[in-house]
Amino acid sequence: MGLSAADLDENGLKIGISPEHFRAVAMPLLFDHLNAQCEGTVAINRQARIVWMSDKYASKIGLADGRSALGREIEEVLPSSRLREVVDSGQPSLLDLMPFGDEHFVVTRIPLRDDDGLVVGALGFVLFDRARHLKPLMEKYGRLQARLAEAERALLQARRARYTIANFIGTSALATEIKRQARRAAQLDATVLLRGETGTGKELLAQGIHNLSARADGPFVAVNMAAVPDNLVEAELFGTAPGAFTGADRKARLGKFELANGGTLFLDEIGDLSLPLQVKLLRVLQEQQVEPLGSNQVRPLDVRVIAATHVDLEARVAEGSFRADLFYRLNVLALRVPSLRERREDIRALVEALLDDIAARSGQRPLELADDALALLAAQPWPGNVRQLRNLLERAQLSADSGPLDAGVLAALLGGGAPAVVKDVRDADLGSPRKSAAMRLDEGVEPLADTLARAECKALLSALQACGGNRRLAASRLGISRAGLYAKLQQHGIER
Repeated sequence: MGLSAADLDENGLKIGISPEHFRAVAMPLLFDHLNAQCEGTVAINRQARIVWMSDKYASKIGLADGRSALGREIEEVLPSSRLREVVDSGQPSLLDLMPFGDEHFVVTRIPLRDDDGLVVGALGFVLFDRARHLKPLMEKYGRLQARLAEAERALLQARRARYTIANFIGTSALATEIKRQARRAAQLDATVLLRGETGTGKELLAQGIHNLSARADGPFVAVNMAAVPDNLVEAELFGTAPGAFTGADRKARLGKFELANGGTLFLDEIGDLSLPLQVKLLRVLQEQQVEPLGSNQVRPLDVRVIAATHVDLEARVAEGSFRADLFYRLNVLALRVPSLRERREDIRALVEALLDDIAARSGQRPLELADDALALLAAQPWPGNVRQLRNLLERAQLSADSGPLDAGVLAALLGGGAPAVVKDVRDADLGSPRKSAAMRLDEGVEPLADTLARAECKALLSALQACGGNRRLAASRLGISRAGLYAKLQQHGIER
């Protein structure tokens, strides 16, 4: 079937035209249109020498005509031009700002290819000779940049350490000594190992060391090893490459080591790290390089590590569950954080500081404690240390009506019999651990706390025996975390 005159237009574009013929006809039309609409056009060859420039472009940059630019290298005529990069890479640059003197040109650049697809040159078009034509786009870009900067500032603020060493409350000999050691550790850039029971303030001291160190302006990133599932610890610490495993993000995910780059990484409950990951952690500490999960590229690091544990790492090394070389690498500067029962004389100051903080956070007036209530607090064993004390005071704040809170209310919150406690603790010496430890509710009645402790100890032993000594399985059977099990074993003195 033949084509009628209606099948043709004035440019000879026919219905069903071949791709080759279409390009031959359409490309000159496209070029003529762009050249007419744009503020200037320039073309270079493979060697980045100008082979053609429109007179409009030449006039814009102060040349007599386009012919005067022929044969010259593009940078000689347009110092900020990136057409050479387009020739070298073969990739277009569709929208860019090119400075020229006091002005900025909005330009687009495309590679020129021959019939075999080889790059033989490049074309550059000045779309606008004033960036004001892009004002709406630039304003939107500016708003997005401002929001991004604000988000980055907020994220940086969230990763800053909040506490200083002065926030470790206490004037006892043990508290004074641990603060002295922390200040000394802050002046060095070595790895620190904080050892002490749960709730003694190890992370507070870690933040204080960071804030007093040369890395204070860098991020402080904390990770609790016991709180991260075993199968996610590696990704959490070292990051992941795009699509590293099923369900992984399509984009790369930074690990905590890279997030802490230039600052401090706090690894809490380091004793819970599995043996395979201990090997990788040791390598990162030694080489100061990290290799994300699923990647074969290593990235340099500048991170100081502060680790913490409440377990006996020497015993773990002896039983083979913790690598000796990693222990030695972490144990460069070892600080032992004292338990609360070892510094009972600090309890009054701690109570005052905690009550002020609780009141500030809740918007209520600070709770006041009577002397017998303070004496009762000094008498407790505090297996959960300062964290347990704070929890008790928060509950006491909710129970307070008016006036100083006496020992009777606190005894009820502790689980003991209030009247007998009040009678026995009124004349207690807050600074005497010996007298505090000697306090009893009644000679004929065992305190409820002791009864519960004995029952808990029996349950722990029974679970361990039933599980053949496997602590992970025992924790699962008891319905508690591994870290919780280790804390309770240490609390009851159950080593093996």
